[in-house]
Parts: sequence; C-alpha cells; structure tokens
Amino acid sequence: MTDVRSASGPEITAADLYALLRLRVDVFVVEQECAYPELDGLDLLAGTRHLWLTDADAMLGCLRIVDDGGGVLRVGRVCTSVAARGTGAGARLMTAALDVIGDIESVLGAQTYATGFYERFGYRVEGEPYDEDGIPHVTMRRTAPSR
Repeated sequence: MTDVRSASGPEITAADLYALLRLRVDVFVVEQECAYPELDGLDLLAGTRHLWLTDADAMLGCLRIVDDGGGVLRVGRVCTSVAARGTGAGARLMTAALDVIGDIESVLGAQTYATGFYERFGYRVEGEPYDEDGIPHVTMRRTAPSR
C-alpha cells in the first residue's frame, strides 16, 4: 500500500476522481445493491478534501471530508475495495482524516454494523438508527476537544 494521498475538490485530477467514483460505485451501488445519487455536486467543491489509498494497479480505499456548516465537518463515502479489507486500509484513511480534521467537530453517517470501527476514532452514536437508501445507518459525532 502507498501513503494516503489527498486533494481538494479543485485539485483532484480527472483520473483520480474517476478512480474514486468507480470504487464508490463498485462498493455502494454494485456490491451493496444501493441505488443512490453518487454524483451529488460535492466532490469538486473547494471545501471538499478527498483522501485515498492506491497500489500500482487499483484504488484500495477512499473517503471525503466536506464542510457540513456551523463549524462541523462531515466524513463520508468511506469505502475500501474487497481486496483491501482486513489490511488496515480503512484505519489508515480514518487516521489521515482525523489529521485533516484536527480539533474541529465532525460527524458521519455510519452503516450500523460499522459503529465499532468508528468508535475507535472517537466517534459516538447520536440518535436512533435510520434507513438510508435501504441500508441501516446511524449518525456518529466526534466532538471538538474542550480548551
């Protein structure tokens, strides 16, 4: 695995964006059979930060961080390829995400089976589970450290 790569919406190359979108569609739309609007207008915004891992041949995992407003950042579209699961790729991406986020409050919509994974990074369940495109999710929040 290579180092985590990063680019803002305006900085990302067409080739890298294509690879990110392909992985997200492969995981969420094809594998999880979840038809949803992948092209939501957020990927190319100046305030969006993409993080990803690749090897010589393929995209291994990715996520994005977007400004959710009110001083809160949102981690989303977190996924890893089938080949990268169990290798620590997801943890590497989340660690890099927290380096970007720093002391800012952040939220994410976790698939319910993955709450334990996100709890390792300081996220806590907030509210009740909800259905998002046919998959059970729950909101998780990581509060800003008090100063």
